[in-house]
Order: sequence, then structure tokens, then C-alpha cells
Amino acid sequence: MRTERLELTDQDLRDWEATVLDATPDGIVLNRSAFYPGGGGQPADQGTLLWQGVETRIAGVRKGDDLVLIPAEGDPLPAAGTVVRAALADERRSALMRTHSGLHVLCGVVFRDYGSLVTGGNMDVATTPGVVGTARMDFNLPEVPPGFKEAVEAACNAEIEADRRIDVRVLPRAEAFAIPDIIRTATNLVPDDVEEVRIVDIVGLDCQADGGTHVASTRQIGRVRVAKIESKGRGFRRVRLEVSD
Repeated sequence: MRTERLELTDQDLRDWEATVLDATPDGIVLNRSAFYPGGGGQPADQGTLLWQGVETRIAGVRKGDDLVLIPAEGDPLPAAGTVVRAALADERRSALMRTHSGLHVLCGVVFRDYGSLVTGGNMDVATTPGVVGTARMDFNLPEVPPGFKEAVEAACNAEIEADRRIDVRVLPRAEAFAIPDIIRTATNLVPDDVEEVRIVDIVGLDCQADGGTHVASTRQIGRVRVAKIESKGRGFRRVRLEVSD
């Protein structure tokens, strides 16, 4: 990949300067970018490119051999070699970071208290007033114990109030997989050819391989509400979560 991935090391970066490597109606490739391309249930970022007094809106991101920014239909395209000022849609990214970290708190609580692994999940920016983000996480939980919904919500908010630090680091594969329970999904989703593994560690609660963006501490999440518990077949439960201020 020709693009330097800035968001992997600086999750607070919202605007930066970059040079266009390629640009077609199908996508724009920059030499450096903080646009998260989506993955692990977290949607791709959106934003803008400013160049020579012109604005190009970025409606999405696609990851392949290159990191490709998807321009809004009909927007002008900067030529290869153009220096642009790139900017993320800040409110959207911040909401997704808070929601993603909230899901990791949920994952840590359910694994610690019930021993259940994750079988799927996703998140999005909320449209309901007062709610920042909505998400769901599926677990291989055979039975729902009495009071599960209320207990999980209370435990998650206690961990948020504890203001636990959220650290991100990259480790060699062997060193990462030597960490106990580093894979919190029922199926290991880290490809065999990945030599370095990015670790997201909610210190004292949840440490796992993850490629998404997160806030710096649990208190920055805000507050979570377990909106609903659903059965998704024998032995599988879906927890729907809302993140708010």
C-alpha cells in the first residue's frame, strides 16, 4: 500500500496535508491519510479534501492494494501531484471512536463475568437525539442469566467511570499471541500472513487484537445503555448498545 496510515498511530488527528498519487471518479489515493477504511464492524470515515480553493467531499473509503478515498458523485478531482488539505468529519469520527471503545468495554465485561466470546458486531452513528452511537455485539452465550441486562449495563458504566486508560500498540505476531485471551472472537480473524498485530488494551479490563479507532480512556465514552438482548439461535445472544453523553 502506498498510503501511510496515520490513524493507526494518531487517532486524534483530524486534518493534515497530503499529496495526491492517483485520482479517478472511482477513487483518490493520497500518500498519507487518516481516513479509517472501515472494518471490524466500524464504518469508514467521511470528510473533505481542500485544494486550490476547491473542495472534494469524501463519501467513503475502500481498502485494497491501495487506500482509496471515494469522492462524492460529481465533485471535482484533484490531479496527481496536487497538494491537498484533508479533513475528517470530526463529529462522525468521534462518535464512532466512543462507540467502538464502548463495545470493547462490553466485550471485556461479558468475557470477565460470563466467559463468553464475540461472534459478530457492528456500530454506527446514531440518529436519535441524545444518543451518540448505536451498536450490537453477538456472544456465544448459551443462556441469559436472570438480571443479565441490568448487570451488564451497570458493570460497563462502572468501568467507564473508572477512567481506565486505553492503550494502542503494535507487537510482533508471536509476542501478541503470547498474551492470554488476546483473541476475543470465537474465530481468529487475524490472517496468517500478518506479521505485526495491533493491540488495543483497556488497561485492567480488556486486551485484544483490533484495527479500529478508539478514545484515550473509558471516561471519554460517556455512558452506555443496554437497549435490548436478543436471541440469535441456540447459544447465541445479541446485545444492543447505545452510547450517550
